[in-house]
Amino acid sequence: MKKTLGIFLALALAVGLTACGGKGSEKPAEESKAGTASTAAPAASTGQAVNWNFATGGSTGTYYAFGGVIANVFSEKVPDIKLTVQSTGASKANIFSLDDNEAQIGFVQNDVMDYAMKGESLFKKDGKFDSFATVAALYPETCQIIGAKGLKSVADLKGKNVSVGDAGSGVEFNATQILAAYGIDIEKDIKKHNLSFGDSAEALKDGKIDAFFIVAGAPTTAVTELATTNDISLVSIDKEHADKLMKDYPFYSEMNIPKDTYKGLEGDVSTVAVKATIICRKDLPEDAVYKLTKGIFENKDTIAESHAKGKLLDPKYATESISVPFHPGAAKYFKEIGVMK
Repeated sequence: MKKTLGIFLALALAVGLTACGGKGSEKPAEESKAGTASTAAPAASTGQAVNWNFATGGSTGTYYAFGGVIANVFSEKVPDIKLTVQSTGASKANIFSLDDNEAQIGFVQNDVMDYAMKGESLFKKDGKFDSFATVAALYPETCQIIGAKGLKSVADLKGKNVSVGDAGSGVEFNATQILAAYGIDIEKDIKKHNLSFGDSAEALKDGKIDAFFIVAGAPTTAVTELATTNDISLVSIDKEHADKLMKDYPFYSEMNIPKDTYKGLEGDVSTVAVKATIICRKDLPEDAVYKLTKGIFENKDTIAESHAKGKLLDPKYATESISVPFHPGAAKYFKEIGVMK
């Protein structure tokens, strides 16, 4: 009996220790940078079925909804890859989550992952992260500059009241870069306001600001609602300045907003965009990441049936304007279909 009881207790202790390690480290973000050993369970070896946590964004946002659609399609079409969707604080939080191995794949903007790789801007205080790799860019998140009717150029923002998104957000860094391309210092040459998308729209409606920046898929709800009650302008970023931005910051790409995107637009609007991108931990098996990448693009039509962003899935787009190296498994798929050398 004593021997049996001892075996039972040993097994119970082993199960308890395994459960404690399955969630990942609780250390603060500044201690979770690349090079820090993770206490989470190791990745499955090549050829095995995998169960990955998928870090997305807020439960009312596009990342979470689109991630859920992808996970559901995989449960039917790619049974050896199970994706468990997590609601998170989006891009920056997802970098930390992957670094801690609390999630194995996640959504980020491609500019935010560039900052993480270099330890700049949003990650200046946290340092460089190199524990993640690119899987694929999926759809554009458009840099939109909305103003009262009559605003024509980014250059016209000098001296104006302008909302540039929440303080320290990716939107604020996009606004800083776009304004600088036109010779406008965000701290000195405009009256800067740090407001959310919804609050920015309300402030423009009330005449408290002259313009605001939004970085999101177009159409964006806050702008759509504003355009139903107010005459608005959507300001173009001309080719000269777009080329300068793309040269200085390789994560940008050219983007066109059709005139029927919002009520009252007089014509198409040219601008730039960043990309909603899936990243993964570098240490995930090549074969599994290959199946993940292939599973997304070979099931494009099924994904598109449940979410409009699925219609934008394109392997060529997925590999352009990406500064962070691709995971070998993703690269294998893109080379196989001829969109990557």
